[in-house]
Amino acid sequence: MDLSQANKSQLEMSRNYHDISSVNKLREAAISGDKGALEEAAKQFEAIFVQMMLTSMRKAQDALADEDSPFSSEQVKFYRDMHDKQLATDLSAQGSMGLAEIIVKQMSPDAGFMPGAALRNDGDLSSINRARVHAMQRAQDYVMGPVSSTGAFKQQGFDTPADFVETLYPEAVSAAKELNIDPKALIAQAAVETGWGKHLIHQGNGENSHNLFGIKADKRWQGEKAVVGTLEYVNNVPEKQQAAFRSYQSFSDSLNDYVDFIKSNPRYHQAIQNTQKPEQYFNALQEAGYATDPQYANKVMSVYNGQLLGDLLP
Repeated sequence: MDLSQANKSQLEMSRNYHDISSVNKLREAAISGDKGALEEAAKQFEAIFVQMMLTSMRKAQDALADEDSPFSSEQVKFYRDMHDKQLATDLSAQGSMGLAEIIVKQMSPDAGFMPGAALRNDGDLSSINRARVHAMQRAQDYVMGPVSSTGAFKQQGFDTPADFVETLYPEAVSAAKELNIDPKALIAQAAVETGWGKHLIHQGNGENSHNLFGIKADKRWQGEKAVVGTLEYVNNVPEKQQAAFRSYQSFSDSLNDYVDFIKSNPRYHQAIQNTQKPEQYFNALQEAGYATDPQYANKVMSVYNGQLLGDLLP
């Protein structure tokens, strides 16, 4: 283990210790009725919470970064993590997030303890949860850049696979010409990414993001974004994460951006050379890091060669 790895491990152990310590202090302060101790413990708790959000968002950012970039080195990440930890502490000390203040109000003896971190039955947000969402948005803006709306979710966009294919195929034909690929292959990939249109990302205001290919939004993306939970594979193990995805005005825009994304990214050069052979094309995409799912290419080809798509596009 080199020095940077040792330091990083030590930092992680320290963080885990203080995570538990801050929760215990918060609990003890609330029980004792010491408001000064409660305020200090709440600030520590808020700092840990903000640091956890920054860490999670940095992971999402690193997944989109160029591995050959000098900013992707372990040394840079180590010092960046130290900076984020100090930032979380400073933001909490200044009261910039507001979460500590809400915690104190909720847990003060004269107010009566009321666990408010969950949704009420009417679907409204309690005050502590609103503060949590606000804190998450502030941290997210710092790491990923501003996002147009919050509360993105996945929702059905098509009633049936037949509706999905009937709507998208004419647009896919045009996009496929640019890649010199079978439009059926694009439909198969979009079907895997969205579950035949049953799991399309929608903005918090209900607007469809039209993202058909799961393309994430890094700092190079200047359009709208939607942050939503996603399943990523880390060392072949599925893990739930939050990530920012590109949002489009139409499915046509999504298809056109997919073409540009593939053609303009050097890592997909090998895939471009095999567009006439869908299996080799998707294997090359997977090997280049398009998706973290180790079975991604197999899943797309299973749909491409499957009876359902064959019946819809004979």
